[in-house]
Amino acid sequence: MKTIKIAGVPEHFNLPWHLAIENGDFENENIDLQWTDVPEGTGKMCQMLRDGETDIAVILTEGIVKDITAGNPSKIVQVYVDSPLIWGIHVAANSSFQTLADLENTKVAISRLGSGSQLMAYVNASNQKWDTTNLQFEIVNTIDGAVEGLTNGTADYFMWERFMTKPLVDKGIFRRIADCPTPWPCFVIAVREEILLKQPEIVAKVLEIINQTTQEFKEIPSIDKTLAQAYHQKIEDIQEWLRLTRWSQKGLEPEMLNKVQNQLFELGIIDKKSTFEDIVKTV
Repeated sequence: MKTIKIAGVPEHFNLPWHLAIENGDFENENIDLQWTDVPEGTGKMCQMLRDGETDIAVILTEGIVKDITAGNPSKIVQVYVDSPLIWGIHVAANSSFQTLADLENTKVAISRLGSGSQLMAYVNASNQKWDTTNLQFEIVNTIDGAVEGLTNGTADYFMWERFMTKPLVDKGIFRRIADCPTPWPCFVIAVREEILLKQPEIVAKVLEIINQTTQEFKEIPSIDKTLAQAYHQKIEDIQEWLRLTRWSQKGLEPEMLNKVQNQLFELGIIDKKSTFEDIVKTV
């Protein structure tokens, strides 16, 4: 058995991995795929790839592009979810903020530096024509930390995947003011270069198995009920999410990488652009 460590957020996008692991699909190919849930998200997973704590990460496109440009020794091998991530912009339910305009020059809660929640705060500010140099950040680590920060007023708003945050809106803890979709496919699969060099055939087999699973995922009987139960969601919310979500079995196109890098560069999040070969590897 070859052991491969993989990390991802504990969100509904990643249920296909758990189903494939439980079904023994990787084991049947002599791969011991060890999954780690990372509620802190992309910033933390970038660090895990750098430290060798994980071999593979299912990670936000903009976050890993930024970190590879900054020296992370990993490559993007495939797009995992092709549809945009819909970031909800949330405030505490009882706060005085009513519109997106009210949030200009306030403090945004982020999971950590370099996280999607930070990068998308720049994208949103740019969309609203705000001065991005005025953005102020409060690091809260996880969604639970954001609840605490927004409730006690150490931060004013928090951007997180809309559907995963919906239970907090339904409970009257958060109020959603607006949405901000990513202008690119949301999740990619990144692999440490060392693993790509030493075990390319294992990586290729892992991709083959997950691609088979995601291709058939929406056809699984009662998958909406399974997802709703596993992620504490209302069935109608999950059904809407399933309608909006497209998994991918393809590589990241050069045009799309250019789009991501150009926007990150314009926002001052990266100070140089890397070549396609520096960031992407086909296995």
